Amino acid sequence: MKDVRLNNGVMMPAIGFGVFQIPENETERTVSDAIEVGYRMFDTAASYFNEEQVGNAVRQSGIKREEFFITTKLWVQDYEQEDALRAFDKSLKLLGLDYIDLYLLHKPYGNYYAAWRACERLYKEGLIRAIGVTSFSNERLQDLFLHNEVKPAVNQLETHPFFQQQAANTFLQKEGYST
Repeated sequence: MKDVRLNNGVMMPAIGFGVFQIPENETERTVSDAIEVGYRMFDTAASYFNEEQVGNAVRQSGIKREEFFITTKLWVQDYEQEDALRAFDKSLKLLGLDYIDLYLLHKPYGNYYAAWRACERLYKEGLIRAIGVTSFSNERLQDLFLHNEVKPAVNQLETHPFFQQQAANTFLQKEGYST
């Protein structure tokens, strides 16, 4: 499996398994099956309501935690700084892990500056290996680059043959990101 080096040196698998819209009662089995066929990167979110099931499958796999790359996301209702810290703690407990590999701000709404400051704090404390965002426009991403200590490691974008995000990918490549 090919890895991608993030801007802070963390290695992230290029291909992962997302659990968006997998029903809660099917998530643990589905993730266990994915582990069995070789997936080690899993992408969940607080708003998917299946973090606990992802964590259960990872812990019950018998594979060392360090071999997995776990991504979860902070939902927009928790973008005030104290709310973000509490929400992260809840996600960490639901996942049953000691750290998160990649923690993302789920959307560019509300007080994402306060949420980003909370993420920077958790990153510096070693509870998160890398921090990033999802679906941020080039302008909002540039704003984060210029006005914060830690540059986002990822801008997770929906991309497929009918929605190729060419402008976003061009911008990210100019900023030194792999796309």
